Amino acid sequence: MSDPICPLCGRPIPPGVRQSQHHLVPKLKGGKGGETVLLHAICHAEIHATLTEAELAREFATVEALRAHPRLAKFIAWVGKRPPGFHSKVPGKRRKR
Repeated sequence: MSDPICPLCGRPIPPGVRQSQHHLVPKLKGGKGGETVLLHAICHAEIHATLTEAELAREFATVEALRAHPRLAKFIAWVGKRPPGFHSKVPGKRRKR
């Protein structure tokens, strides 16, 4: 069986690599029990460093919308050059609250 593919960055998620489930609609915004996707932990952290829960629920509730966001597109290009097991702190500044 092949490794699952991260829908954000397109890299495989091998066993033992830090990973997490992302609710496409945040739980606090009505997404409890809703659709989730398996992501690398670094990809998941970048999503939440970039967008608020309200923005995620309102405008970024699909993988396609997330991939089209300018900061996330830049991140995807950067992380796509890293091995599947790569993890680091989220690069760049966090979004303003």
